[in-house]
Amino acid sequence: MIVSTLGKQEAERKFETLLNHLSHPPSFTTVRVNTHLASVQHVKNMLSDELQKLNGLSVPILQHPDLQDVLLIPVIGPRKNIKQQQCEAIVGAQCGNAVLRGAHVYVPGIVSASKFMKAGDVVSVYSDITGKCKKGAKEFDGTKVFLGNGLSESSRKEIFSGLSDLKGIGIRMTEPVYLSPSFDNVLPSYLFLQNLPSTVVTHVLDPQPGERILDMCAAPGGKTTHIAALMHDQGEVIALDKISNKVKKIKQNALLLGLNSIRAFCFDGTKALKLDMVKDTEGEPPFLPESFDRILLDAPCSGMGQRPNMACAWTLKEVTSYQPLQRKLFTVAVKLLKPGGVLVYSTCTITLAENEEQVAWALTTFPCLQLQPQEPQIGGEGMMGAGLSFEQLKQLQRFDPSVVPLPDTDFDSLREVKVEDMIWLANKDCIGFFIAKFIKWKSTQETDP
Repeated sequence: MIVSTLGKQEAERKFETLLNHLSHPPSFTTVRVNTHLASVQHVKNMLSDELQKLNGLSVPILQHPDLQDVLLIPVIGPRKNIKQQQCEAIVGAQCGNAVLRGAHVYVPGIVSASKFMKAGDVVSVYSDITGKCKKGAKEFDGTKVFLGNGLSESSRKEIFSGLSDLKGIGIRMTEPVYLSPSFDNVLPSYLFLQNLPSTVVTHVLDPQPGERILDMCAAPGGKTTHIAALMHDQGEVIALDKISNKVKKIKQNALLLGLNSIRAFCFDGTKALKLDMVKDTEGEPPFLPESFDRILLDAPCSGMGQRPNMACAWTLKEVTSYQPLQRKLFTVAVKLLKPGGVLVYSTCTITLAENEEQVAWALTTFPCLQLQPQEPQIGGEGMMGAGLSFEQLKQLQRFDPSVVPLPDTDFDSLREVKVEDMIWLANKDCIGFFIAKFIKWKSTQETDP
């Protein structure tokens, strides 16, 4: 993956650093303002009041200078002086990852709890990063990572009796190792919780009012709703996803954010190209060739850039399984794009095979495509090893969290740090991500076999 260009030892060191970074949350919480409903300044003021009210937190809220609709809130941590309690609760790895980013513990996430745990107890919460803890266990001696303390809202008996269908908050985190505001139901029509590179993608796509745009793998709709907002809700945004529950989520988000230009369909993106011209599908998938002005392919991927991720559970087979699917989707995207149209390809992973190698393959396979410089350019350049020229690598954006040392943020250090240094850190210490932008400079119609 990285070995060929760096040499074995250097590659191993880089991989270790990367895994270490991936196990910690990014140093900022990123929220995108729904500019369709309100100005950024207005939402920033409302958010400041809301955080003060909810969490008693007076942390700075920064507007990103190059992503005008993005607000950044510093994460405080890791906090080292939290006293571990006798009463323990173990949560699953996914729930643990959410807690590290400011969430409370919901009942379904609790895997085990001390036998004497009652409602109102102060509980130490741990993440079962290897998935070895048995549901309902009274104690667990396996590998676990401390996430902080919280107040139990239910007793052990209520959680595991199997009779009550508890779904709400099980443990309200009062002393998390990483202190970041919980955005559960905070200004839901005005804010969308999104990772920084995910907001960059839509700005790179640069959708314009009145255009017809396709988001091929759209759930849960963060980028779809961002596209519609940047178009001032004028034009048509088609969102596809092949899982019906996820499509419901896109529709809910569009409704919540007051956006009417979005049409979401439960449909497999690899089948989105209409092959026969016989029956008209009235704007529903599959679509006619060359019928979209811009296409976003935020492809299914190994997800090796997601943070925090303490359970490194990828198998080589899984990591390599995505490349053929990405190519299938990409091929359909090229055919659906109008001449002169823009195609943006992105992933939330850091492998060469799913990123730079895909770009090299695309440029060879589709002579009608040209790589384009990106605006705004916030990530680093592409990685060597896939045969792309230095010029081409400069036109890519790769967000690699291991390029900066892990920060240690407390309230005192926040008072002293300069705003531009905080922005620099937010741009670097985010999730792993990749973006490539292409333009289709001539039609593919006449060359099709």
